[in-house]
This record gives sequence, structure tokens and C-alpha cells, in this order.
Amino acid sequence: MSNLTSRGWALAQRPVGAPKPGDFTLQTEDVASPKDGEIQVSNSWMSVDPYMRGRMYDRESYVPPFQIGELLQGGAIGHVTASGHPDFKVGDLVQSMAGWREVWTARPEAVLASVRPADTGLPDSAFLGIAGMPGLTAYAGILRIAQLKEGDTVLVSGAAGAVGSAVVQIAKIKGCTVIGSAGGAEKVAFVKSLGADACIDYQKADSYEALLEALRVAAPKGIDVYFDNVGGDHFQAAIELARPMARMAICGMISQYNDTEPRPGPSNVIQIVGKQLQIRGFIVSTHADMQNDFMRDMAEWIGSGKLNFQETVMEGIEAAPDAFMGLFSGQNKGKMLVKLS
Repeated sequence: MSNLTSRGWALAQRPVGAPKPGDFTLQTEDVASPKDGEIQVSNSWMSVDPYMRGRMYDRESYVPPFQIGELLQGGAIGHVTASGHPDFKVGDLVQSMAGWREVWTARPEAVLASVRPADTGLPDSAFLGIAGMPGLTAYAGILRIAQLKEGDTVLVSGAAGAVGSAVVQIAKIKGCTVIGSAGGAEKVAFVKSLGADACIDYQKADSYEALLEALRVAAPKGIDVYFDNVGGDHFQAAIELARPMARMAICGMISQYNDTEPRPGPSNVIQIVGKQLQIRGFIVSTHADMQNDFMRDMAEWIGSGKLNFQETVMEGIEAAPDAFMGLFSGQNKGKMLVKLS
């Protein structure tokens, strides 16, 4: 076995506001052959996800910040190309957190998200999307955090994204009325094609008042559940539309990730008390105990045609920063991925 050369991305500097191409630097490094207990993997797919923006700040969070000059991390799928580990052989498919690079060598326990993805008949890329972290986020968030009940009226912001599009479909499978919010006519049509009863185009709502009015038309009797991927005006509007005892699963607030100054909070938070709202933020890793149920249900729903998924794919390691930056300008429908090999 010989050493390989791999390209990968690191931060050149910490982004201020929206990430820019100059915030990233493409590095080339030699990747050693695996020693005893190590494996070498050639990544075929890598994921970019909104949460990565939080790791670009130099501050404590639920995951450590990225360091300047060190290769970035994220979900990846690849095949073993050389092995010094008795449990892995050449050709094995593995899922890791060693994304943003073409090839890596390491001990499996240091980087693997799962030893081998489950055999569901899905394409490899699906284990970074609908059958991976975003899918489990949707599943845990809507079923456990939001305590979904049949007959609920559910509002989903960011409904055309990887998580939101899964939430829309799970809520429909469970017998709910679903209202989505997405940006642009194409995404609105996509959300409706997933079964949403209505979807508003937030790009046409150029103020909070316009957004609230569009949502009132879509959900005239209010909402029982809000699944938040966006934050900002959407969160405030959800509080306004909430029925008594409504539940809110706060998954992400992508509209605020690039803010350079603190944004004023919702002006109607006083309603949380009178309406007895349950508002709970969550991180998917806390709900790893749902993995087996999640994979069982996803396999059944996808296999039966009850649940569909879409991917937005960019090609080559060179495209990774553009794919990541595209998340914040709404360039993806479903999961944003980079195909490496």
C-alpha cells in the first residue's frame, strides 16, 4: 500500500456575516497508508449542513468550533480502499464525520458516524439525507419534541429543505394538515408535490405583516404545531398563529445564522404564557435512541412510496464551499450534497 494525495477544505479566516469564497482555503495533503487498527477511505459523497455555520464562530457550543487552517468536518460516505483493521475490508461502505476531503486514514472509532449504513436498498447518498442525520432530525423533532397528534395543523418553515421536506411528509403520513413556507414558486410547488395542504412563498411577503397575513390565509384556524428551521419573523408569526397548548420544535434558525449583531426577539413572547405554549429546542444527537425506529419507518415509508426525497448535487471537491454558501441563499431543494467520486 502507498500513500495517497487528497484535497480538502479548511477555514482561511472566520466568516463575518454570510460566508464568502475567501473564507475557505483548498489544501493538498499526503494521506498515509493505514497502520494496524486504521482504515483508509475514499469519500464518494459529502454533506454540507446549516449547523456548520455555528462551528465557524470561535465560541463554545454543543460541538467544538472549527480551527483556522485545519480541515473542516462533516458527514461523508465512502468506501474502504485499504484496511489495517480486522473488522473492515476493502470495498466496505462507511459513514463518517470526515467530510470536506477526498481521502482519509484514521482509526474507525475516531471518525465513524456509523460503522456501516443499514441495508435498505437506498442509494449511498441517502445516508447523508433522508436516511441520515437530517431525516432523523425531522423524525425526532416532529414525533417526540412536537408530540405530533393525528388531526394537528402543522406549520413547517424551511419546508423545501432536507429536514423540512421530511417533516412535511411525516406529518401527512400521520394524518395532519400541513402548511409549509418556502422561498420562490419552484420550491412552493415542490412542497405541495410532497403533499402539503398549502405552502406560502415567503419571498413575496416583504414584511412581517405580509408574512403573517399569508400564513393566516393558509391556516385560518391557527396551528397546533410549529417546526422551526428559520427563526426570525417566522417564529414570531408562529407564536401569533398558535392555538392554546400548541407545541413548537425549534430545530434551527437559518435566517439568523449570519447576523453580525443581536436581533431583537419576538415582540409577542407574552403570548407564550396565556396560550400555554410548549417551545423546545433540540439537537438530534440527544435522540439517537430513536435510530432503530427511524430506520424501520423510513424503510417502510420510502419503500411503499409514502415518502419521497430530493437531492441537490454539486460535483467535485472544488464545489464544496459553493454548496455550503448555497444553503443560505436557498439554492437547494431537499438535501444539498457534494459528489466527490
